[in-house]
Amino acid sequence: MSINKAKLSETDIISKFIMPAIKQAGWNDMSQIRQEVKLRDGKVIVRGQMGVRKTVKSADIVLYHKPSMPLAVIEAKANKHEVGKGMQQALDYARLLDVPFIFASNGDGFIFHDKTHAVTNSLGTSEAHQLETEIRLVDFPSPQELWTKYCIWKGYTPAQLPIINQEYHDDGTGKHPRYYQLQAINKTIEAISSGKDRVLLVMATGTGKTYTAFQIIWRLWKSRAKKRILFLADRNILVDQTKAGDFQPFGSAMTKITGRTVDPAFEIHLALYQALTGPEEHQKAFKQVDPDFFDLIIIDECHRGSASEDSAWREILEYFKSAAQVGLTATPKETDEVSNTDYFGEPVYTYSLKEGIEDGFLAPYKVVRVDIDVDLQGWRPTKGQVDNNGEVIEDRIYNQKDFDRTMVIDERTQLVAETITNYLKRTDPMAKTIVFCNDIDHADRMRRALANLNPEQMAKNEKYVMKITGDDELGKAQLDNFINPKKAYPVIATTSELMSTGVDAKTCKLVVLDQNIQSMTKFKQIIGRGTRIDDRYGKLWFTILDFKKATELFADERFDGTPEKIIKVTPEDIEDEYVDIDADDDFAGADGVDIQGEHPDDDSNQTDTINEPQGDGLGNDKWGDGEWDDGETRKINKYRVSGVTVSKVAERVQYYDSDGKLVTESFKDYTRKTMAKQFSSLDEFVKRWNDSDRKQAIIDELALEGIIWSALEDEVGKDMDPFDMICHVVYDQPPLTRAERVNNVQKRNYFTKYSDTAQAVLQNLLVKYADVGVQEIENIQVLKVAPFTDYGNLSEIVKKGFGGKQEYEQAISELEAQIYQIHQQSA
Repeated sequence: MSINKAKLSETDIISKFIMPAIKQAGWNDMSQIRQEVKLRDGKVIVRGQMGVRKTVKSADIVLYHKPSMPLAVIEAKANKHEVGKGMQQALDYARLLDVPFIFASNGDGFIFHDKTHAVTNSLGTSEAHQLETEIRLVDFPSPQELWTKYCIWKGYTPAQLPIINQEYHDDGTGKHPRYYQLQAINKTIEAISSGKDRVLLVMATGTGKTYTAFQIIWRLWKSRAKKRILFLADRNILVDQTKAGDFQPFGSAMTKITGRTVDPAFEIHLALYQALTGPEEHQKAFKQVDPDFFDLIIIDECHRGSASEDSAWREILEYFKSAAQVGLTATPKETDEVSNTDYFGEPVYTYSLKEGIEDGFLAPYKVVRVDIDVDLQGWRPTKGQVDNNGEVIEDRIYNQKDFDRTMVIDERTQLVAETITNYLKRTDPMAKTIVFCNDIDHADRMRRALANLNPEQMAKNEKYVMKITGDDELGKAQLDNFINPKKAYPVIATTSELMSTGVDAKTCKLVVLDQNIQSMTKFKQIIGRGTRIDDRYGKLWFTILDFKKATELFADERFDGTPEKIIKVTPEDIEDEYVDIDADDDFAGADGVDIQGEHPDDDSNQTDTINEPQGDGLGNDKWGDGEWDDGETRKINKYRVSGVTVSKVAERVQYYDSDGKLVTESFKDYTRKTMAKQFSSLDEFVKRWNDSDRKQAIIDELALEGIIWSALEDEVGKDMDPFDMICHVVYDQPPLTRAERVNNVQKRNYFTKYSDTAQAVLQNLLVKYADVGVQEIENIQVLKVAPFTDYGNLSEIVKKGFGGKQEYEQAISELEAQIYQIHQQSA
């Protein structure tokens, strides 16, 4: 009996026709073929206090030369479709994986898209053919055919192949590098194996730079292309996290350089740059070994030092100039004075914050911006006014850049602390929070203010609020607990610079900015403290609470990841439980844009380019472990005053659209835009709704597109059906409440055709609908609870009341048709 292909599912087409053809061509099922390869996690849509992931499709089949070395993508469709139906989808997957061979099939054959054909044809290694050709199932190319073409296309030399062919490290857990990590690793290996000795990788914070670096080192080390490797960082925590985490497989071949001693017995060296150098010649421990000792140097967070020609980093890199050097950063510096690309060249690969958020690997965020009157209007002392220490205050206008740097107003500190506390009380008092202050003194005062405002939490655990700065050993000792998702305390960390980079706080849900930030580099680094996603602990997005107008940097063309929205509120709004801080207002300008104030300073005035700390060379610089404190290092005269009246101004909610333009948008606006993409007209939506066997399926489908019903209910009305919400919000139809729809059904008295039991059940289902919605009608399990249990168990109700399951389902369909009949007639 022959198989009717047209009736087979896509899964059947793959298993019965495509997979046999691939295996027949010689592809190894265990090491070279993967099915249902998920390349993205699905973007998180944030609305109100909720976040949901958009669904993403997986690549049907990916073929590999060796594990984690992709060569080809195959997209399958059911036989009722044309053979090349899946090509455009496959091309998108191929772009992510950076592979040149793309196949589409419906089981009859393949459409073969070959990006190498122009190169291989010019070399006379294959017959002339078009970019896309149709081939038979039996003609599917072998692994060797595609690998040969791939090597020619890439231009690999015989000397490169042993390095290129070196496999990735497999920890046995089934973990594979993400698609962008594959690209970063492969492009770096290709560059170094071809003789390039300066490589720059730009990857957004939270995208796994250290894991990527590990795989680069592993392949170069195992192939013996590079025998001695130095991993260089500027924070102890970065070195320790790396050694205990991603680099653990190096085992006994690895050491951390301590005590100013480079031990040549080890091959993998991890070092704090302060442990290798210093201002005095005897501190330059890197000179204990010859300049050609290291073959490969990886510089983590290279924006912090190596970009500057006179930095201590550069001294080390210049000494080992014969080594291949790879710079890793999320934020390359490009200013008139400092440039990463001057040293490393253009990045071989860039994966941006925006891409990470779109793919669902990084957490999106919203910004709550709080403007304070003294910040906007400035504050001037009265004639001869003295500060709390009795010192006469210099007579001038002090503004936002002065506060907590040269001028401390106690009431302002108190107001900021109150606002943070009230926001946490409204959302989640146990949400991990980092408060970025101007300096250590500011962090101290902020910790004290927050502790005083949270006596109940402090009574439960005195570590509820901790200052974590470089000068505080007790605070630094709590850093591991803060970043550990399993540890509840500390909850709030006040800091200045120590936590601005390299702190992997996966569950951080609130980032507070009370620090002057004009540097795009620093801004991105601080934003990165919250961008990590942790599904296990419900961390899908985070909030930035901004007191210093740092959000103006979103308007800078150098910023590549727009927030979900900006909410401009007063501290009173955050305190008032009846004010919806997630809703927009009516005060946006004609274009919806509200970026106030002057354009942010460029990086020439950045706050993170002060002289680098010179310490004892062991990571204990004179301001703490990497703690750069402008307040102390510049000996700025700081006044402190009390008794100043400080209040709050402004309230606005703002969103970014898909083009990254700042617009004012509510849940209604978002719903309208989303529905326009799904349905071309009201008639199309109504037809889809009425034709659907389960209305819940449409509700769920729209929810996955970011239409969060609970948030929409807060704006439109809680007693409205999702159907009516859409018709009203999107298509301007008169709204009907669920109670009104029930009343209309009861007026028609259509129940008389049913038995007494069936009538009673349907009447009670109507009551359920009025209370909860259509979901209850469609859930047959509702018959297991009161009042339905008065008529028997589920089986008895369905069989005796309606005559069977099919008849019951038909009755439910008719009930829904009655509920929505008014709209059917009007539509």
